[in-house]
Amino acid sequence: MAAAPPPAPQPPVAPRFSDGDIDRDPAAAARELTRALEKNPDDSECYCQRAYAHILLQNYADAVADAKKSLELNPSNAVALLRKGLGEYHTKNYASALESFKEGQRLDNVDDTFTIWIKRCEETLNGSQTEMIQLPNAMCSNQNTQQQPLSSKIKYDWYQTESQVIVTIMIKNAQKDDVRVQFSEKEMSASVRLPSGEDYNLKLVLLHSIVPEQSTFKVLSTKVEIKMKKPEAVRWEKLEGQGDSPKLKQFTPDTQHLYPSSSHYTRNWDKLVVEIKEEEKNEKLEGDAALNKLFQQIYSDGTDEVKRAMNKSFMESGGTVLSTNWSDVGKRKVEVNPPDDMEWKKF
Repeated sequence: MAAAPPPAPQPPVAPRFSDGDIDRDPAAAARELTRALEKNPDDSECYCQRAYAHILLQNYADAVADAKKSLELNPSNAVALLRKGLGEYHTKNYASALESFKEGQRLDNVDDTFTIWIKRCEETLNGSQTEMIQLPNAMCSNQNTQQQPLSSKIKYDWYQTESQVIVTIMIKNAQKDDVRVQFSEKEMSASVRLPSGEDYNLKLVLLHSIVPEQSTFKVLSTKVEIKMKKPEAVRWEKLEGQGDSPKLKQFTPDTQHLYPSSSHYTRNWDKLVVEIKEEEKNEKLEGDAALNKLFQQIYSDGTDEVKRAMNKSFMESGGTVLSTNWSDVGKRKVEVNPPDDMEWKKF
C-alpha cells in the first residue's frame, strides 16, 4: 500500500499588531511587517497595518502604496480605504482622497470617521476657510480596536522666571507650519497638527495677566516652547485660575529654586533655565538680527573703555559709526559717516 503524500506546507502566520502597538514604535512595527510580507506577500492585513505605520512615520506615499496592495488582495477592506485616503490627503491629492473616503463610507456607513474626512476634503477642494475640526486618532486606526487618542497622551509642563512664564508641550518633530499659538491678556491657546492627522489643542485660562505682544513660541525637535511675558516681576502660585486674582507676591525664588508645576514632582528649574538661555545664545540669526546680537555681545563682554567708545561713537555720529577703540574716539568728535549709497539729512 502506497504511503500517503505529505501535507502541503502551510504559509507562515504573519504577526498581528494592534494599533496601539504600532503607535508605540511605528518604525519597529514597519520593519517586522516587512519581514512578514517577504515570507507571505499575499497577506492583505499586513499591508494595511504597515500603511498605518507609514502614516505615523509621515511616509505618506508608502502608506498609499501599501493600502492599494491591501485593497488588491481584499477589495472590501474599509480600513485600507481609510488609510489610502489619509496618505493621499497628506500628499495633497485631495480629489483621490475624497474618492477613497467615499468608497470606504459605502463599505462602512456606521463609522463617522469617513464623514469627517469627506467634509475636510470637500472644504479643501472648495477653498473653504472654516475652523479646523478636531479629529480623533481613531480616524487612522482599526475601529474594532479600542485605544486612547494620541492627544490624550501628550503632556505639558510649566515653570517661571522673573520675567516670563514658560509652558512646554512635549511633542516631538512638530512642523512649524502646523503649530498655532494665540495670546490674549488672560488666555493662551495652542493647536498642533500631529502626524496622525489629529489636532492637539491646549487652552489655558491664566492666573495672572500677560503681555500678549511680547509673548512668543518656538518649535523645537523635542517640544513646543511657549514664553509668556509677565507685566510685573511677581511669583505665580499656579498656572491657571479664574475669578479675582489673589494678592500678588514679589518674585523671590525659594532656597531650593523649585517653582510650581502642574506635575506631581519637583525639578531643579534653575538648571533648565540655564539650558534655555544657552539654547537662545546658540540660536542662529540672520540679517539685522544677527548683527544686533553681535553688537550686544561685544558691548556686554567689553571693558569700560570699549563701552565708552561704543556709546560715544554711536551718539556723536548719529548712529552711523560704532567703534570699540577708545584711544581713537576718546580724543576727537566722531563725525557722521553714512554708507556710500546713502545721504545724511538733519530733520
